[in-house]
Amino acid sequence: MSPHSENRPPSRREFLTLAGVSATALALGSGIPAHAAQPAPPSRGRVPAAPFTLGVASGDPEPTSVVLWTRLAPDPLAADGHGGMPGEHVDVHYEIAEDEHFTTVVHRGRAVATPDLAHSVHPEIHGLRPGREYFYRFRAGEHLSPVGRTRTAPGRHDRTAALRFASVSCQAWYHGHFTAYRHLATEDPDLVFFLGDYIYEYAIGESNLWRQGVTLDPVHNADVRTLEQYRLRYALFKTDPHLQRAHALAPWVSTWDDHEVQNNYADAHSQYGIAVPDFERQRAVAYRAYYENMPLRRSSLPHGPDMRLYRRLRWGDLADIHVLDTRQYRDDFPDDTSAGGEHTDPDRSILGRAQERWLAQGLRQANATWTLLAQQVVMAQIDRDTGPGRTFSMDQWDGFTANRDRVFDAVRRHGVDNLAVLTGDIHRHVAADLKADFTDPASATIGTELIVGSVGSDGDGAPTDDYTDLWLSNPHVRFYDGRRGYLLGTLTPTELTAEYKVVDYIEADDRAPVSTTARFVTEAGNPGLKREA
Repeated sequence: MSPHSENRPPSRREFLTLAGVSATALALGSGIPAHAAQPAPPSRGRVPAAPFTLGVASGDPEPTSVVLWTRLAPDPLAADGHGGMPGEHVDVHYEIAEDEHFTTVVHRGRAVATPDLAHSVHPEIHGLRPGREYFYRFRAGEHLSPVGRTRTAPGRHDRTAALRFASVSCQAWYHGHFTAYRHLATEDPDLVFFLGDYIYEYAIGESNLWRQGVTLDPVHNADVRTLEQYRLRYALFKTDPHLQRAHALAPWVSTWDDHEVQNNYADAHSQYGIAVPDFERQRAVAYRAYYENMPLRRSSLPHGPDMRLYRRLRWGDLADIHVLDTRQYRDDFPDDTSAGGEHTDPDRSILGRAQERWLAQGLRQANATWTLLAQQVVMAQIDRDTGPGRTFSMDQWDGFTANRDRVFDAVRRHGVDNLAVLTGDIHRHVAADLKADFTDPASATIGTELIVGSVGSDGDGAPTDDYTDLWLSNPHVRFYDGRRGYLLGTLTPTELTAEYKVVDYIEADDRAPVSTTARFVTEAGNPGLKREA
């Protein structure tokens, strides 16, 4: 955390006390199998009704390991945020099999779901075989969950022919149906990258409830601030059947942006003037609810207002994957947003110094064919003045130009030839070349940025909108589309193929067909986008 001399932030112990969670409960709720060397209180196992209303998920695959997730919630939209569960520990049994009929079970275990973590479990399964598909399910009481499918990563140095992935972001449930997920579930990806804004914290009422065919309890018509409200907001979004199916289809690699806490927050700074200690309390409960509802490993357990989300994954010899957090450690918004103003200060960082060092070390050690950065906000420079002036968004990497320069310097210095940045946030599909010097269009292209549009945010959208000319006036921006959808990517040893998938409407219902609006290829060893459709 950044030091704040004007207010002493509460200690971690104070945060845990405020949140009402003990270290033992955190460990149990993280899904440590009950047969492990871990003390566990008695579990009475009372499940009042069918509890798997929020589905199942898996995430962060390694060659011999994957994390599973579910949350017991027989009444998912109960106003108190507890999902209709009693305030007691419940045994959750799980099994992993090589086939969807579970005739060849390779692992069984038990985790303890606790009320302190909203009866979520995150069992980490070890001893699996690299590069293999597996199926999993849970049981609580007499109730069986839906079956999920996952896979392990190939061995670190295994020759790997392909990685098929999807990236998604920005799913404002109230703005429209999750039609994108209905189609994504037919694509058979190996991985799904979620790049931020899994929930939105705004009050939901008549003015912004554009998803037709639904009604909401007035309890949702309030800005989200408390742990109970965050839990309820995740439950609301997760009741969507298409989102549940997409989670059950493949392992997810997830990171957040701002709306998992509050719009445009920066470290411990709220744009709404909330005092630092009060906002850190809000951040603590928001991070806890995020962990409760996502397929994350124990290494991401929150500690009060802090949660380690940046991490690395590997996909055989094909891809080094660096998952970034550009929200938790960033400096506050600058006062001077003019060209050459405060946002160019070399001391400013969007990653924080520790994460910067971690990323630089990872770039230095990267030896797979491709290097992927999975992150939140636009990295390419975007001049937002279509005339002779220059203006930039301070919420994106343009607000931290020296930090971007340091990352690009590390890419060139360490010979990272095949850089691809996966980005969300802006609710539009955009493809851009990353330039060594954005002020010089003739400078070297050092990578590719693939920005995915939203799943639901901003409603139906359109191929062109009020921002089209602005974005395309930047010469390194190669493509723009304002519709909802997802990105489907395929990595091979020789190329990266990116297909931008769109649906024409989402507000009326979930029946819109999907189409490919653009297809780009980037050749290994030859950075830059080549459009094929």
